[in-house]
Amino acid sequence: MVERWTKERRLERTRALLLDAAEEVFAEKGFAAATLDDIAHAAGYTKGAIYKHFSVKEELFLAVSDRYWRRYFDNFSEVLSTVTAVGPRELDRVAERWRRLGRDRGAEHAALGHEFSLYLLRNPEARARVAAKRLAVAEELAAFVADNLERVGGSLTITPLAFAHVLIATSDSVILGSQLDDIDLYRPILEMYLSVVKLP
Repeated sequence: MVERWTKERRLERTRALLLDAAEEVFAEKGFAAATLDDIAHAAGYTKGAIYKHFSVKEELFLAVSDRYWRRYFDNFSEVLSTVTAVGPRELDRVAERWRRLGRDRGAEHAALGHEFSLYLLRNPEARARVAAKRLAVAEELAAFVADNLERVGGSLTITPLAFAHVLIATSDSVILGSQLDDIDLYRPILEMYLSVVKLP
C-alpha cells in the first residue's frame, strides 16, 4: 500500500529540504552573500516556499543553527547517557566525539557562527528579531548541562545559563582554532570547562 502524504508531512519535508539547501549555501557563500534565491534554487523551490516557513533570512539561519545544535545534543546525549563519573577516560570520549563532529561539520560551517554574530552586532534590528530564539537555545543547553551534571552528582559554580553562553561562544572557536592551526583544542577546553564544575 502506498503511503499518503498529509499536508503537514509535505510541509515538514519541504522545510527539511530548505534547511539542507540553506546549510550548504550558507557554508559556500557565507551568511551575508547567500540570498534566499540561491537557497530556493539549491532546494529546487521558489523563494515563495521559503517565505511559507521563514519570514526573514536570519530566521532561516537560526533554524539551520538550531538543527545543528540538536545534532550536538543528540550526539552528546548518547555519550553522556553512559557516564557515571567524570575522569580522564570520559573526557577523552567527549573530546573525541566533539572532534569528529567538528571535522564532519567543517571549518566553513563553524566560521558561519562568527559571521552571523558580526552581522547581528552591525544590525541591531536583526539582533532584536532573533534575541528570543538565541536565548531559548541557551536555556535549553543550560538545562541539558544541569540535568547531566545532576545525574552524576555534580553542579556548576556559575549559573547553568552563564555556562551555556560560554559553551555557545567558544564551541565554533574551538573547531576553527583546531582546524586552522592544526592543533587539538577539544580536550584542553573541556578541562577548562571542568574548572567551573563541582564533582562529588
